[in-house]
Formats: sequence, C-alpha cells, structure tokens
Amino acid sequence: MPHLDLRYIDNDQSLLFGPYAGFSPKFLKAGSLFDLPKSVRGSNLGSMLGVAKDNIPLTRYLIGQVLQSRGARHATLTDFVPTAQEHDWELITAGQRVQVIKQDVHGRGVLQFGTELVVGGGGTIAGLLGASPGASTAVSAMLTLLERCFPDRMPAWRPALQEAIPSYGRSLADDPALLAEVRAATMQTLELNG
Repeated sequence: MPHLDLRYIDNDQSLLFGPYAGFSPKFLKAGSLFDLPKSVRGSNLGSMLGVAKDNIPLTRYLIGQVLQSRGARHATLTDFVPTAQEHDWELITAGQRVQVIKQDVHGRGVLQFGTELVVGGGGTIAGLLGASPGASTAVSAMLTLLERCFPDRMPAWRPALQEAIPSYGRSLADDPALLAEVRAATMQTLELNG
C-alpha cells in the first residue's frame, strides 16, 4: 500500500514514497535474468499456474504497476503530497522480493504473504523469503535465525539477549506487568511520551 516515510539517510533528510510494484526475473538485486525461468520445474509448474489463476486481480494490479509511466506515478504521489513537483523526486529500487508459493493440504499452490525463514544444511545456510521484514518483524526473524542455526550456542547467548531484550523468552500476552514495562521503555526510547 502507498505510504510516506521520513528517513535520515547519510545524515540527509529524505521523504520516501512507495512502494510502486515492479518486476524482475532476478531473485536477488544482483541476480541473473535466468533465475525465474531456471526455477520452473515440472513439479512446481502446476503450483505456479494455480497461483496465477487464483490471483488474477493481483496479477492485473502488478502488471499495471510495472507499466506505469513516471507521470502516473507522480499523480499517485500527489494524492498524498499535493504540492509535490515531479522533478524533485527520484525513482529508486529499494529492494527485491521473491514471493513464496507453497502447496496447501490439497496440493494446490498458494501465494504466501509475510516473511518466512528457510534454514537448510543443518543450520549452515539460511534465507529470509517473502515480504521484507520491517522494524516490527526484523528482531523476531533474527532471533528465530539464531535459535534455528545456533541451538548449541543459545544457552551461552541467552543472558546477553535477555539483557538487550528484557522480554526475550517470555510471553507479553501472559504477563501484563512485563507488557507495561516494555511499552513504557519503548515510548521513552522513541520519545513518544506526552
């Protein structure tokens, strides 16, 4: 969904607007144009076609986004910032996302939204797939990665993690006092009090 973000990047204040959907057959920003074609197999073609069939409105929307002109993108921006001048804005590819397709219980392909950590090789390699982890999920994703890739080291790391994250390993839903403490600390750190 379109949104505005005020960010400081290299000590310069920037107003970011986005996202505009794009498309690339590359699985990484610096990947190969053949990443997507080389990933198609007889075993996953049905799932891919099923997802395409079940998500025609989304597919239509994404194609429309990819084909948008600079002027059309600027028109969308002016819905949020009416005084925005087209020459003051620069289009930047902020990231690359590979959408995850999984099989459901009936063997049909289902498009997955959200973020998924995939770990293989006995914890020697890991990847974060799907939606980009924002501030709300990045810490959780990293803690899950540590737990899954380094289970033997977690007992030694747990005290440092609990010092940095007082709620680590505890349920905020089951401990209202801890929840209040975490919220108060967050409000103070982010200067949201008052």
